[in-house]
Amino acid sequence: MKPSDLNLLQSVSAPTIHPDGTRAVLSVTRPDFSADAYVGQLWSVPLEGGGAPRRLTRGFADTQPRFSSDGALLGFLRAQQGGKPQLHVVSAAGGEPVQLTDSALGVSWFGFSPDSTRVVFSSRVPQHGRYGTVDGVGPGAEDPRLISTYKYRANGAGYTGDKRSQVFVLDVPALDAEPWIAPVGRAKEDADKTAADGGDGRFPQARQLTSADADASAPVFSADGQQILFTSALHQGADEDLVSDVYALDLAGGEPRRLTNTSGTALLGASHPTPSTDGRWLYFLGQDLSGSGTDFVARNTSLYVLPADLDGPARRLTDPEDTDLAEGGVVPAGGSAVLVFNRTRGSVHLLRIDADGGRETLVGTGQVVHGAAAVDGAVVVSYSDGATMGDAALVEAGGLLQLTDFSAPLRSETRVAEGGEETFASRDGYPVHGWVFLPEGPGPHPVLLNIHGGPFAQFDCAYFDEAQAYAAAGYAVVQCNPRGSAGYGQEHGRVIKEAMGTKDLDDVLAFLEGALKSHPELDAGRLGVMGGSYGGYLTAWTTANDHRFTAAIVERGFLDPLSFVGSADIGWFFSQGYTGEDPEKVLAQSPMARVGDVRTPTLVIHSEEDLRCPVEQAQRYYTALKHNGVSTQLLLFPGENHELSRAGTPWHRRQRFEHILRWWAQWLPTAVNQAAEA
Repeated sequence: MKPSDLNLLQSVSAPTIHPDGTRAVLSVTRPDFSADAYVGQLWSVPLEGGGAPRRLTRGFADTQPRFSSDGALLGFLRAQQGGKPQLHVVSAAGGEPVQLTDSALGVSWFGFSPDSTRVVFSSRVPQHGRYGTVDGVGPGAEDPRLISTYKYRANGAGYTGDKRSQVFVLDVPALDAEPWIAPVGRAKEDADKTAADGGDGRFPQARQLTSADADASAPVFSADGQQILFTSALHQGADEDLVSDVYALDLAGGEPRRLTNTSGTALLGASHPTPSTDGRWLYFLGQDLSGSGTDFVARNTSLYVLPADLDGPARRLTDPEDTDLAEGGVVPAGGSAVLVFNRTRGSVHLLRIDADGGRETLVGTGQVVHGAAAVDGAVVVSYSDGATMGDAALVEAGGLLQLTDFSAPLRSETRVAEGGEETFASRDGYPVHGWVFLPEGPGPHPVLLNIHGGPFAQFDCAYFDEAQAYAAAGYAVVQCNPRGSAGYGQEHGRVIKEAMGTKDLDDVLAFLEGALKSHPELDAGRLGVMGGSYGGYLTAWTTANDHRFTAAIVERGFLDPLSFVGSADIGWFFSQGYTGEDPEKVLAQSPMARVGDVRTPTLVIHSEEDLRCPVEQAQRYYTALKHNGVSTQLLLFPGENHELSRAGTPWHRRQRFEHILRWWAQWLPTAVNQAAEA
């Protein structure tokens, strides 16, 4: 694919299935250059009779579809161009969607009650005087912020203490009621007085259920509909650890009741409370922190269960040594069972697990399952593989029955380079797993060693726009999951704790060397190295230690563990967890401390609003390279954060690719990627 083909990348949401099992609904979203935004609608996919999928809505950005329990309603989030997502519902039989919310900062999550008469949702609530709540007071004119906590910002969200995510509930109105009409003249004067007293009748009144100085997320109704279950960090000392909990709140009133961490076991990110279909069990996800509350490094996510009456300790149902459920959440699967998503060896498997720990793999290696829904034994998934960005399929005994083909234009208008799966021995004999993507033609091809972020993440088998864009430009792309990555067990991930740039560096270089030996069409004399976030770290560390590379790209890098503390949204714990606290040992793992050893020409890419790896990391690294006489450039993107390459505006994503290819054309030109004449 070319940078201009980004608008062909169709992403598919988790599906929802109508209770009668006849159809699923999902959202399909793509980058749109005309709007410089992500646009998409809901699609209805027949599960019986073999009919074709059809577009169900025509909004600018319609996402997160969900049928009500009785099947009468379809809820979803809709954002107008330039606006925030708001909750809408439409009759499942069709009709005009009805907007239910007008939240200043939008709605992020919702769910129907078991009797389908109410909706619970979460939304950020801005403090008065901030975020446009007072006319004429823009961001630069707001009052100063007095901060006394570690946690006060988050990448992509900005400041969080002045716009906490809270839980609301509202009654679903009759969809066939008389529509709201904007009043004029004397009627408007009366309407303005009514609005000042609590609403103008345009939207149903939502009741705010939480108000703590902490985010409340993923709220759902309990099986009996009498309580709201949600995730938050309300405990004493929450600012100094990474623990969060599942809480229950009676709709009749009272204080939230803490359901997890009640017996001394610390969990990181307890999340996704999900009642079972039969109402007997409450499932949730969590990570064991071994009692410290901050030992997050390479901790796999497990499935836990509580009795629905919430009386008794939680039981862990999966072994974190061999199962990592960090993707996709928890989905009721009928009876007492649920569906979960296991991240393993470059795939994401779909598992069915019951309250006794019984386990079945429904979708295995070769796919990345993003979402799922189940009704009466029928399971529909959204997934990706090497040939699709996203599609829907019905799970069958023999595999997946594909229901959609949203990547057909991508395959017809671009060449899809197939990633060859490889395993090569590292320098100590440890097996390193990854992929090699080859461009068209016989070679010899220049090679790009691409390093993923995280570090506790994985390259996977799904269609990857980065590898495809570089292969289309004439480059062989080599990428692997070195020690430190996710998907290969906790021990694999924890090897680099307080030892960054050791075994992980050995692994990526050994994988590269293995690929060069196995593929004579690769040009061992024309090598580039690149990566983002932790991949930016390891790229910078590689060029400080190994001078075989013609050029490098360091993107959104974690480059100085010392300055990272206090400047990054996760700096107060991340550097300590990965590089330790001993100053000499920290410097021994710091690319900034070794920047004087770099001789490789380096393009440094960063986003100005990156709070995960703040822009000062890039600016200081670039300046040091330039001061040392290394050929370098700094590419800064305004208005973007750490997620630029995945979720930045379409034009910025396109320009990023164009600059990357320009850099490689300068230092590693190919027949199809030549430097422009001056």
